[in-house]
Amino acid sequence: MSSMLSRLLAPAAFAFTLFVGGAYADNPVVVELFTSQGCSSCPPADELMHELANRDDVIPLALHVDYWDYIGWKDEFANPAHSDRQRRYAVVAGRRSIYTPQMIVNGETSIVGARGIELADAIQKHKARDTGVSVTIKRADGTLSISAKTGNGPDDMVVHVLRYQPKRDVKILRGENAGRHIYYANVVEDWRVLTEWSGKRDLVTDMPVTGDAPVVVLIQEQGNGAILASARLR
Repeated sequence: MSSMLSRLLAPAAFAFTLFVGGAYADNPVVVELFTSQGCSSCPPADELMHELANRDDVIPLALHVDYWDYIGWKDEFANPAHSDRQRRYAVVAGRRSIYTPQMIVNGETSIVGARGIELADAIQKHKARDTGVSVTIKRADGTLSISAKTGNGPDDMVVHVLRYQPKRDVKILRGENAGRHIYYANVVEDWRVLTEWSGKRDLVTDMPVTGDAPVVVLIQEQGNGAILASARLR
């Protein structure tokens, strides 16, 4: 990390550490960052993801979008599905446009840019919420086993499974960030809907997994609603 970035991010990182203490392994809060290598405002938010990646009570996910690719630099991590997911969040929230950087906390709370204190408050708020849904996962012999329960959760949920790369770096040659070498954390590379779940009975299912990349399971209300439960294997 450059000295300039260190100075820029120090207040946000300090505020984040100060206002959110402790470590939680159960049902981590999910922070989705919609970002792009072609966005000059994104590096501070990208760097904040490194702070989050060191914690057990948060699952930070960097979703690189493709709508910046026409401005001189194609983001090699970009996926049109990430842009579509961000658009669906915008529709739910009644917004007419999408932008980077944007963080969505547990599918509900939107934060613009790298606002450490605002993000810390949102994480605390969602940690204190009982959604009535829980999920556990385990991995053995190339199989991911998923178990979920609900007491008073909704009856229209979606189970997502995704993989990410903990660390990636890129030398950007053109566009708004031309000449910069940027390090990224938790870059999402595979996201799929595994199944839908009514919650009327316990969910027990499995799927094959290969490779060493971390695995994340999210249970979310249908229609890009609240993320109700999460689990991760690093």
